[in-house]
Amino acid sequence: MGADLSANLLNPSACKDSPLKRLPRDDLQLPLRFDIQLLWERIYPRIFIALACVLCVITARATGVKLTGSIGVEGRLFTEPAADLKQHGHNASLRLEPELYYEWKERGESVLFTPFMRIDQGDRNRTHFDVRDLSWVKAAAEWELRLGVRRVFWGVAESNHLVDVINQTDLVENIDTEDKLGQPMANLALIKPWGTIDFFVLPGFRERTFPGRAGRLRTAPRVDTAHATYESPARDNHVDFAVRYSHVIGELDIGVYEFWGTSREPELRLGRSASNELLFIPHYAVIAQTGVDALYTHGSWAWKFESLFRSGQGRDYGAMVAGFEYTLVGVVGSRYDLGLLVEYHADTRGRHAPQVFNDDLFGGFRVGFNDAADSQLLAGVVTDLHGGGSFYNVEASHRLGDRWKLELEARFFSSNRVTDPLHFVRADDYVQVELARFF
Repeated sequence: MGADLSANLLNPSACKDSPLKRLPRDDLQLPLRFDIQLLWERIYPRIFIALACVLCVITARATGVKLTGSIGVEGRLFTEPAADLKQHGHNASLRLEPELYYEWKERGESVLFTPFMRIDQGDRNRTHFDVRDLSWVKAAAEWELRLGVRRVFWGVAESNHLVDVINQTDLVENIDTEDKLGQPMANLALIKPWGTIDFFVLPGFRERTFPGRAGRLRTAPRVDTAHATYESPARDNHVDFAVRYSHVIGELDIGVYEFWGTSREPELRLGRSASNELLFIPHYAVIAQTGVDALYTHGSWAWKFESLFRSGQGRDYGAMVAGFEYTLVGVVGSRYDLGLLVEYHADTRGRHAPQVFNDDLFGGFRVGFNDAADSQLLAGVVTDLHGGGSFYNVEASHRLGDRWKLELEARFFSSNRVTDPLHFVRADDYVQVELARFF
């Protein structure tokens, strides 16, 4: 569902107490100017990338590479004016995400390339390009070797992806933290009857993306990504490591991992620019993290659990999310399936946790319409049990024929205190519609 609001972004208590740092003027992000030169500077790289994507399509058709993917037009309508006059109003954007795949079946090898590009009307930080996947895979009976840029997802919960640690969040895409940047890696999987062990070497760190000065759904003050700091002297060249064991035992699917490296969740420290603008500066600490995820399915029940223990980013702490989904098949004799979801979130840091999910309850429902258009509806609310605030979410999708898909997303925020993690986005309720064409 994507209610994970990455509270490092949203909670002022996430900021480390530190002296304000003066930043050099040359690296300041200047206000948007509407002139021909600036317009060309912004559009030219996107034209180059678009031409490169077209070249990939032509090459794929000429060489027998399997080409899939989608292109989408998105519109966001905000219900209120922005809290900051520098932020944009209603907004439109264009997204392109092709996927090229080639397989040598007799050799057990394959190559995957997934570039991603978005051009955004109002936020220059959201206009960006990324390589989501560019990897080679060699598969054997009892092992797999995966090299290159990839995306790896861990977790089972609906409302918060607590244990997902390998890839960095592409936060300008969506605050639900489900969109991830591609991560360079070498991954060896040993596949045995008693379980699978994955070893990861992760060279090169990806910094989290944040909305720009004109962007919505951002902190106040804004985050200055140009001056990010690191605990490691190697900065973004630090090499991270992870190992994970996973196994399916009857109706139980379990995973346990250990991660050593740079935290994907930055601390936000206060600083000032040369023009005396107050800013948040991301700081990336080195951490060790142990994570567990488990999914037990029995009949109409699906029981979900995720937990982690982290050291190295402030004092050691633990966090967990646990809950269930109960599915009613053919509600009241209809063809519709109704899933009821409940999840509880806890964090040993309590109210001092720099995230939304420290003592919160999620409740929601999922409707599968079981029609030819594969229509889906998901709705829910995350509520702070101490009366701090609530986050309401609605997601729906409907296919239009074989190639088109319409998606709706609505998010509403309720904040009762200035210290609430949701206070920054109190004026950013929105309804989003995307029309996508698949190929």
